[in-house]
Order: sequence, then structure tokens, then C-alpha cells
Amino acid sequence: MPSPPAHKAMNAQEGALLIALSAIWGSSFFFYKILGATLPPFTIVLGRIALAAIVMNLVLAWRGEGLGLRAPWGRLALLGTLNTVIPFSLFAWAETHVTSGMAAMLNATTPLFAVILAHFLTVERLTWSRVAGIALGLCGVAVLVGPSALRGARANLLGDAACVLASFIYAVAGQYSRRLHGLGFLRLATGQVTAGAVVLLPLAAMVDRFWLLPAPDLQTWAALAGIALLCTAIAYALFFRLTATAGTTNAMLVTLLQPVSTLLLGRLFLGEAVPLRAYGGMLLIAAGLASIDGRLLARRPKRLPVT
Repeated sequence: MPSPPAHKAMNAQEGALLIALSAIWGSSFFFYKILGATLPPFTIVLGRIALAAIVMNLVLAWRGEGLGLRAPWGRLALLGTLNTVIPFSLFAWAETHVTSGMAAMLNATTPLFAVILAHFLTVERLTWSRVAGIALGLCGVAVLVGPSALRGARANLLGDAACVLASFIYAVAGQYSRRLHGLGFLRLATGQVTAGAVVLLPLAAMVDRFWLLPAPDLQTWAALAGIALLCTAIAYALFFRLTATAGTTNAMLVTLLQPVSTLLLGRLFLGEAVPLRAYGGMLLIAAGLASIDGRLLARRPKRLPVT
């Protein structure tokens, strides 16, 4: 998986892929709410990544691209732990304390952590346009969710902290994924969820004792299938493909768009009204994406000094 240029601007195809991925991952917050009513967090995450791993390995076998024993399973296990086990578990637990909208908003801090980590760990230096873009994007997310959600968040500090920690770990995982070259985006996505399921299985068995839980109903199975197949198998294949062409930092921008897709999905499938402030939030997020992508400011920005 070749590394893209450090300050590469996304083309139209990559931008469309980013929007599609944000819509898919935005729906995961709804699925967590449905699943959290009947299943404990570790069981939810184990079902999500184990089912995705089964399907993705079948796809690889059909394509004749199986991972095999020679795959870098140690590094895949670390990536799977950072990119699936820990953040998925944190969000699944957090949504028992905070709303799905608040979780999506706090998840939008991932690009902020990503550009800061990239500044110190890679050649992608922090620039004034990137700082301005992240600030605009986060302001847009705050406008989308509104002051009522912020007031509710203060009563759920542990849930908020779990979401922010998960977002930071996503950014760490994005930087670590740069070390895994030569696998291809589909094999990398399959390897990380497979290794993540193996890592999580003993913990979920010990903590949740999932074999003693009541049999899930049809709605729970449908939500589990949706979060596993759509939000994990398909989403991670798209994410690593985007990472390979547009770069890790650009790919992390997907989290800035997720609150937008959450509002739209709520309007389409739940009949929820879209408040007027949502349109202002969407404009701020669009401006932030353009600034980070380098198109809002045409001239090359100065790099910030490393201290």
C-alpha cells in the first residue's frame, strides 16, 4: 500500500468516497443505540468484528487472496486492537451514557488528533490552513449538535471522556497503519478485524459471558448485521482504499462529516426535523474540509515551527 504525497489534495473520486464513508459510519451510532438495549458492550463489538471477519475472509478466499500464516499477524493484531477493539468498545459503552449525536460530535475530534500526530511522526507538517480547517470543522460540528446536547454532556463526563479517548486512539491507529505496506487495502482491512476478533474473544467471554445471555430478537440481529457488514466490512475496505490514495490525515476527515449523516439519517428514517442551525454547521464543515484539503487558501501556507 504505497504512501501518498504528504499534502495531497483529494480529487473528486476521493471526495465522493469520503462522503459515502461518512454516511456509512454515521449509521453505526444508531446501531449502537439499538444493540445497547439488549447486549453488553464487549459482546456488541465481538459480534460486529467477528461477523465482519467471517464475511471478509470468505471474500478474500473467493478472490484467491487469503492472508495465510505468513501475514504479519502481530502487527495486524496491534492495528486491530487500536482500530477496532478499543475504540468500538469505548463507543459502545459511551452510548449507554450519552446520545448518539454527542458521540458523533466527539468522534469528530479525530482529525484534530490526526494532524497533530502527523506533524510530529511524519512529514505531514501542521500548517495554518490545516489548523484553521480543523477549527472550522469542529465549530461546525458544535453548531450541528447545538447547546442542548452540550448541556447534557456535562452530566455524562465519563461517556464524553470515553468518546474523546476513542477518537484519539483512532488517530493513533491511523498513524500506525502507515507501517503496514504491501498487503493491499482489502487484505489489510480483513487482517485487522480478524486479529481484533481473536484479541477480544477471551475478554468478552470473561466479562460478558455472552453464552448465558438471552437469545437476541430479530431487531437485534438486523442491527448486528448492519453494523458488521455495512459499518465494518464494507466501511473498512473503503477506508483503507481511501487511505492508500488520499493519505491517512485526509481519510480521517470522514469523522467531521459523520454528524451531518447522522442528522440526515434521522430525518429520512426517523422523521426527525433538521434544525435551522444544521445548515450553518454543514457550511462550516464544508469550509473546514476545503481548508484542510488546501483549496480554500490557494497559496501555500507557512508551516508551524516544531517545538
